[in-house]
Amino acid sequence: MNPANKWHKFKANKRAFVSLIIFGLFCILSLLAPFLANDKPLFVSCAHKSYFPLLFDYPEREFGGDFESFTNYLDPYVKDVLLKDCVVVSALIPYSYDTIVFDLSEPFPTSPDSKHWLGTDDKGRDVSARVLHGMRISIAFGIAITFFSVIVGVLIGALQGYYAGNIDLLGQRVIEVWNSIPILFVIIIVSNTLNPSFWWILLIVLAFSWISLASVVRAEFLKARNLEYIKAAKVFALSSWRIIYKHILPNAMVATITYIPFIMAGGIVMLGSLDFLGFGMDSTSASLGELLLQGKNNLTSPHLGITAFVVLSVLLSVLVFIGEGIRDVLDPRHKI
Repeated sequence: MNPANKWHKFKANKRAFVSLIIFGLFCILSLLAPFLANDKPLFVSCAHKSYFPLLFDYPEREFGGDFESFTNYLDPYVKDVLLKDCVVVSALIPYSYDTIVFDLSEPFPTSPDSKHWLGTDDKGRDVSARVLHGMRISIAFGIAITFFSVIVGVLIGALQGYYAGNIDLLGQRVIEVWNSIPILFVIIIVSNTLNPSFWWILLIVLAFSWISLASVVRAEFLKARNLEYIKAAKVFALSSWRIIYKHILPNAMVATITYIPFIMAGGIVMLGSLDFLGFGMDSTSASLGELLLQGKNNLTSPHLGITAFVVLSVLLSVLVFIGEGIRDVLDPRHKI
């Protein structure tokens, strides 16, 4: 089946196609998060001069203030006096994920209103801004863990399946031992030793996430290595790497592509779970898991837990539906 027919078959699966559109919208929103939710204006025109606070930091003295420190654009004095006669283009949500709102009319966390569409959390930060930035981090983590897992898993699975014998036997024993190590214990040890960050968590999760994909690729290579066209390629003295890359890997990638959305969903779940348990990134970072934790700790403010649950549920559901759609497209026995 050529790519055009595969695309038409995927579009025929309405649930998968709509899920792909929704996930695309999530990706666009996450990429535009700094422009949609930021406590710095996108553009300022003052005294015939143009400023771009989102890209550059300007001292308050630049706008006629008294201090050399960077301008706090939420300060009433800056808004009502220094920038009174200036053209200011602010973000749709004039708060960043770490901005603490001090002009609340009631103790935080506050319920949703016209100013804070999803309310504020228990530290006085705007929930809608944290959701946008948290979704950005979650999708970036899922894409990164998927990309590196595919590279490592395909490489190790291909070597095991193609060479078989002692290499496959040794690889399987190492994988069995490695897979028996509880990842949560490793992260607890690392979090007590180092300050966990996005890259540390990515590295630890990557160390375990490639195993399931390697097993699938290994099975495909074991099946293909004894086929007639592979034996013919060996007779013509083609190099092992050429046989792997040109003749076996394209067939093995069918199963690999099917797994990609599920690996991404698993990475997002892992990051959210670690943040919820307190072993993920620090609390100042935007995180959907940390928002879930706030919902558990503030039962009188249900908007916190409901918001994080809805966003995570929709994000994970569309990834699963996309994965099912890809699986059906690549399965010749399935008809829509």
